[in-house]
This record gives sequence, C-alpha cells and structure tokens, in this order.
Amino acid sequence: MPRPSASRRTAVVWEVLRGALDQRVKASGKESLEVLDTGGGTGHFAVPVAELGHNVTVVDPSPNALFGLEHRAAEAGVEDRVRGVQGDAHGLFDVVERGGYDVVLCHGVLEHVDDPAEGLGNVVAALRPEGGTLSLLAAGLGGAVLGRALAGHFTEARHALTAPEGRWGDSDPMPRRFTAEQLTALVDATGLAVTAVHGVRVFADLVPGALVDTEPDAEEALVRLESAASELPAFQAVASQLHVLAEARYPDR
Repeated sequence: MPRPSASRRTAVVWEVLRGALDQRVKASGKESLEVLDTGGGTGHFAVPVAELGHNVTVVDPSPNALFGLEHRAAEAGVEDRVRGVQGDAHGLFDVVERGGYDVVLCHGVLEHVDDPAEGLGNVVAALRPEGGTLSLLAAGLGGAVLGRALAGHFTEARHALTAPEGRWGDSDPMPRRFTAEQLTALVDATGLAVTAVHGVRVFADLVPGALVDTEPDAEEALVRLESAASELPAFQAVASQLHVLAEARYPDR
C-alpha cells in the first residue's frame, strides 16, 4: 500500500485515513470513492489516495502547488484520477459540487481561514447527504508550547499557552492552533459524529533527525511509537498536530 513521504510525520494520519477509506467503501458499496482534498497542495495525500483507486479533487489557492500536484500525479501514473482546481474553503462551492463527495480531507486548512467554524461548515457541506467521512488535521497547541519551551523560549511558550489563537508572538508563522477539545467542538457543531482523535507528531518534531537517520531501524521504531501514543489523551495534549475523524450521523442510529 502506498504511504505519503516523510512517513515519520504522516504515518499516523495515513493509517487512520486508509482504514476510513476502506470502511467508506464497505458502507457505500462502491469500489471507487469520490474524495475532496481541501488545501491539498501538491498532493501529499491526494496522490496516495488515488493510488488506492479513488478519484480525488484537490482544491488549493496556490497555482504553483497545483502545478506540483499535476506533476506528482503524472509521476505516480494516476493523473486520470486526480483533478486540481484553484479555490479555498470559503469559496468552495464556486469550484466544486455541494454534497458530491464520499470523503473530504481538510488538512492544514483551519489554521489559516478567518473563520474556522464557517470554513469547516463549508467543507462538511461537500459530503454526500446520505453519508460521508471527514478527515480533519490541524495544528496542535500543546506541541507548539512544548517545542518553544524545549528550545529555551519560555516567554514565548507561556504566551502561546495563554493567547486566544495559540500563537507565541507576532513572528509566529502559524495563524492559529487548536486543542483537541476545540477541534472536536467545531466538528460537533457541524452535525458530524467524531469517531476518533489522534495526536500526530508527538515525538517526531522533538527527536533530532540525525539520530533517526543514522540509528538502524530507528525510523520504523519511531513510527511505531507515534502510533502507540497517538490515541492517548496525555500525548494528544502535546502533539504538534491533531487529527479528527468524523462521520455523518444517520437518522436511524
């Protein structure tokens, strides 16, 4: 099975997403799903999803990213299953169909939109009314606080901890960060049911890359450690990213 590059940072998300795609195939009775990847960039997830046999539409505001997507899809031989369109979460239905997708990926989007609730509401409205799956990935507050503290920037760490948007200062490149509780509340407000929460990059951003690259089997061991810690709330609280999986609520359930 394909796996996105930089696996030590994305392995947890990919394994959860792949399982969710399999479950959606079984639930829908379709062999090939229609997947929407909002903010999908150069296809870090979109291309591997297409390699599984699904059709993927990537919406991204950057023409350069979409150009990279086209090349990545061609190199993987899935250009016929990947389509890139320029747009963003707030104007989503100017470029894609409302209610037309079995699975929607919203990875690295809510950090950057002006109104996360509105942006997520648009993303969820792209799911089919009869049922669908949301994969939501966003920057975690705890990981940023821990990272600044371990780097010796204690004032910045405290500022991030107390700032409404989780930023450690004016030069912080991340516009917004979330706790697991904030993300799940946003998802609950859309009417979807949260089925899983995972902490992502709990250790990967803290372990020196040289150590992982030079020690035998270190990368695989780190991936296993990330996976084992990802479902534990204590480690989700200090993860660099948080992943939420959710599904449409069915009236008869």
